[in-house]
Amino acid sequence: QVQLVESGGGSVQAGGSLEPSCSYSTPSANSPCMGWFRQAPGKEREGIAVIDSVGKRTVSDSLKGRFSISRDSAKNTLFLQMNSLKPEDTAMYYCASDGRLTFDGGRWRPAVSDFRYWGQGTQVTVS
Repeated sequence: QVQLVESGGGSVQAGGSLEPSCSYSTPSANSPCMGWFRQAPGKEREGIAVIDSVGKRTVSDSLKGRFSISRDSAKNTLFLQMNSLKPEDTAMYYCASDGRLTFDGGRWRPAVSDFRYWGQGTQVTVS
């Protein structure tokens, strides 16, 4: 069974924090490479952060310092800690699983096509 279910989004004032989570079940035997993406209306899906099978974490340059990714492997749950939220962070937030990572010049190059499974998304609105 393959299932990814995001939760924990919502509305928050600028400067506030949220920590969406993603409950996952995938064919991966252990901890899959997983990531968080977001998509605002009319915009492309944007990579936020990834965590690989051994726990190495990478956050996109534009969000580093405000966003962080973590996982509770025992509970099959992925987290996205978001701090100092801004109105431009408003988007649908998606978790993705069973991915591969692409790097260019030492920096993560997010690609939707690198991840096989996706959740339905959770809405985050910052006002």
